[in-house]
Amino acid sequence: MTQTQLIARLLVAASLTTASAFAFAQQEAAMASAAKTSAPTNDAAITTKVKSTLADHKEIAVTTNDGVVVLTGTVANADAGSKAIQLASAVPGVKEVKSELTVAK
Repeated sequence: MTQTQLIARLLVAASLTTASAFAFAQQEAAMASAAKTSAPTNDAAITTKVKSTLADHKEIAVTTNDGVVVLTGTVANADAGSKAIQLASAVPGVKEVKSELTVAK
């Protein structure tokens, strides 16, 4: 085997190793990203998570259908209602939040 052939084979081996390592790193990054953003996949899990997020708002009832969360109940003021909607919207898996909240008089 000539020195030129040896160098060519080493370059091919190095290229294959680099490509393999790059593909592995991309796959690992994708899996890590998916793990971080994993969302509840069913309505019961979403409802549980929203209720947990709104634990300080016992007056608000939560139902979920196909990822659409409905908040019902009476809140002290409009700011409390807005905050509840924001908190529910931030829960992974929530597609939409519908508010049927009323403000106490």
